[in-house]
Amino acid sequence: MRDVAIIGLGMHPWGKFKEKSVNDLARVAVHAALADAGVKWKEIEAVAAASSRFSGGRGWGLNGNDFVDDMGQTGIPVYNMSAGCAAGANAFNVGYNMVAGGVHDVVLVAGAEKMPKGFIQTSGVDDETDVEYLRQLCVGMPGPAFWATMVRRRMHEFGTTEEQLAQIAVKARKNGALNPMARFQKEATLDEIMGSAMVTYPLRLFEICPVSDGAAAVVICSAEAAKKYTTKPVWVASSTVATARFDDGIPRGLAAWAPDKRAYHSEATIAVSKALDGAGIGPRDLSFVELQDNTVYYELCFPEDWGMCEPGESERLLEAGETTPVGKMPINPSGGFISFGEATTAQGIFQITEVATQLRGTAGGRQVPDAKIGMCQTIGLGGNGTAVVLKN
Repeated sequence: MRDVAIIGLGMHPWGKFKEKSVNDLARVAVHAALADAGVKWKEIEAVAAASSRFSGGRGWGLNGNDFVDDMGQTGIPVYNMSAGCAAGANAFNVGYNMVAGGVHDVVLVAGAEKMPKGFIQTSGVDDETDVEYLRQLCVGMPGPAFWATMVRRRMHEFGTTEEQLAQIAVKARKNGALNPMARFQKEATLDEIMGSAMVTYPLRLFEICPVSDGAAAVVICSAEAAKKYTTKPVWVASSTVATARFDDGIPRGLAAWAPDKRAYHSEATIAVSKALDGAGIGPRDLSFVELQDNTVYYELCFPEDWGMCEPGESERLLEAGETTPVGKMPINPSGGFISFGEATTAQGIFQITEVATQLRGTAGGRQVPDAKIGMCQTIGLGGNGTAVVLKN
């Protein structure tokens, strides 16, 4: 396997853009990534794209074909990947393996999304074979209620308080205020977070990511090709994809049971474990992490699940300031999903651009000092999980 470098980063700011199409968003991100890499479109040998049913793709999730149509049809292969919120990093994994395996030398990985309003739906039709549809119909449990159930268990186990949950959102908004790509670029006080509407106890509106529009793109290439474009690439230490186990405590399909130990989202734990092994490091060797914070709860449980800290320790690290960009365990220095909102298929690529920006040392006021190795992680509908480790 060949070493793989990231040489170009591009994003369209996150937000809600009624006047723009998904291709308008993608065009900005793709042009930015190409310009940043110093690569011409005709030099791109393949496109790995995150696809969605929400927007673009001719209604079939062919988002990558839309990107090629827009940039210029040069006959290159397009790989459209769909994995819910994990689609972006899933597409990155495809591009990474193509380059690492010697199939292509220079690949564009991109994702763009325009999200509909309201709670994210699943199949969009009354499909009795869709367990997510049945969960919402029979149990009345959309995403926020599902997250709140896990939060209440943590409150029971570790004494987590509503104020601590709100503190995570305060930190996220402070980081987001320093990020020109974030949807929310204004800090929020603890009182403002605590005063936002209760959605499902104990989660408040400002503690849950909204749905957004956004786009991100990266140009990756072989180590040999990288010499042509840059002297300081960001290197891909590992890229992994996993799916959930039936016994992780979250009902999936027909079989599920509650384990003695908290082990939710096994797709994330498996992907992260394999990514760390592939990079030849342990969880505490990471300079920082960008994790999927659909809600503030995940900043507490995921670091513990992955071995970055001990079970029940996350709250103490939060209150000690250790999860800020200048702390010992920085989490989501970008501002995370709480500051960006969720543009599903673009999320994994947005995280990769943010990690690479940190490793370049160009993150400005949210810079993690002396950042050498960072990880990003996503989970998506269907029990999909991804993790990517980058190093400078």
